[in-house]
Amino acid sequence: MVTPLKDLGKDAIAVKGWFGAHKWLLLRRATQVGILVLFLIGPWAGLWLLKGNLAASTVLDTVPLTDPLLVLQMLAAGFVGLASTALLGAAIVAVFYVLVGGRAYCSWVCPVNIVTDGAHWLRRRLDIRQSARLKPSARWWMLGLTLVVSAATGTLAFELVNPVSMLHRGLIFGIGIGWAVIAAIFLFDLFVARHGWCGHLCPMGAFYGLLGSASLVRVRADGRDNCDDCMECYEVCPEPQVIPPAVKSAAAGGSPVILSGACTNCGRCIDICPNDVYAFGLRGRALVTPRPLPADHPRNSAPGFASNVQDDRKIA
Repeated sequence: MVTPLKDLGKDAIAVKGWFGAHKWLLLRRATQVGILVLFLIGPWAGLWLLKGNLAASTVLDTVPLTDPLLVLQMLAAGFVGLASTALLGAAIVAVFYVLVGGRAYCSWVCPVNIVTDGAHWLRRRLDIRQSARLKPSARWWMLGLTLVVSAATGTLAFELVNPVSMLHRGLIFGIGIGWAVIAAIFLFDLFVARHGWCGHLCPMGAFYGLLGSASLVRVRADGRDNCDDCMECYEVCPEPQVIPPAVKSAAAGGSPVILSGACTNCGRCIDICPNDVYAFGLRGRALVTPRPLPADHPRNSAPGFASNVQDDRKIA
């Protein structure tokens, strides 16, 4: 059973207020749009705070930033003698995402995430429940294929079709074939597979997931004793398979930390939960000590508050 769109998040809004129940979502959107503006303000207004794009750029013409996957493609393609600035830029980006969570790139930086989140919202609005079941290993095959094709052709294979770069170019130069690729991703996520591109196929997501597997900043379920199995976190999470090991392992003494590199650190589970089950923290400890719900909390005082939601939903 799937929570109707009109009811999704209703309990969280009742407890936290609208902004409190959308805090991390609003911060993500502001970050994604803000980064795009920093790139676009150069060609649009001549103010070059960030020069380049998300694949390779410089901050104030000084600090290099390079996508590590781009560097791997260059090495696979046989490009020798890479500039030291490219290697330094890749190291800076890699260290940053090892600390904050690799797939934070997917949810906090990548502009295609806005497109796929829009497709997911519309999928729910249209009540489209059919979804192709893509194997979890598909993204790893796509990552491997990216490097193999680069090595075989001597080209930066993924950069030829990278929707992030295409979207960036489309915003600067206008309508082009890149918009057709973005539209195809939107339609694929809408009609074919739930969270299809970002969650199952994107090689960048696979690569940053590798970095994220060792990251310091994590989503934690230290308040899991407050969980009432409403399952709304599963509905909004783009990678719902990462939740059970942290939430459901309390009886066995399992860690409350979501350790999977697939987690995007998007914070939607934190927003949607009225019972304060989740919070951002560090791998070793929580940043906020969870407290039992107060006696006047709606879960305790309102009959049927979220607890009557069946927990037999299937994770697509």
